[in-house]
Amino acid sequence: MTSDLRTGGPLLSDTAFLLARANANSLAATHAALAEHGLRVRSYTVLALAVSEARLSQRDIAEYLRLDPSQVVALVDDLQQRELVSREADPNDRRAKVVVATAEGRRTHARAEAAVNAAERGTLSVLDDDEQAVLRDLLFRLAFPA
Repeated sequence: MTSDLRTGGPLLSDTAFLLARANANSLAATHAALAEHGLRVRSYTVLALAVSEARLSQRDIAEYLRLDPSQVVALVDDLQQRELVSREADPNDRRAKVVVATAEGRRTHARAEAAVNAAERGTLSVLDDDEQAVLRDLLFRLAFPA
């Protein structure tokens, strides 16, 4: 990239562009880190939710990740085929299924999480610890407005 685009480019005051560009950088690093685990960012996030104690349905996962439910079905199907998650009856609603990590899913998640954390440290290394904390706080507030 030419230096004048970084210092005087037409989009440098566009917050949406800067968020998208930072996200693209983060996704590229995270995808690279997850490749050795056979995961991509979306499948990793579904697996991470399945590992949690929340016991979420596919619809809950779709709402939380802001994905179309059909995308979540495909992601869960893939993870289930790989025996990383299972669909179990929801104890609160027998018509619904919750997505739960298998033992292999928990092991895969633990290894993948370490890789994701390392990638994040690399991506955020241009910021000091205090700046990273502020960034996380600001992003949380944007992601989950009150």
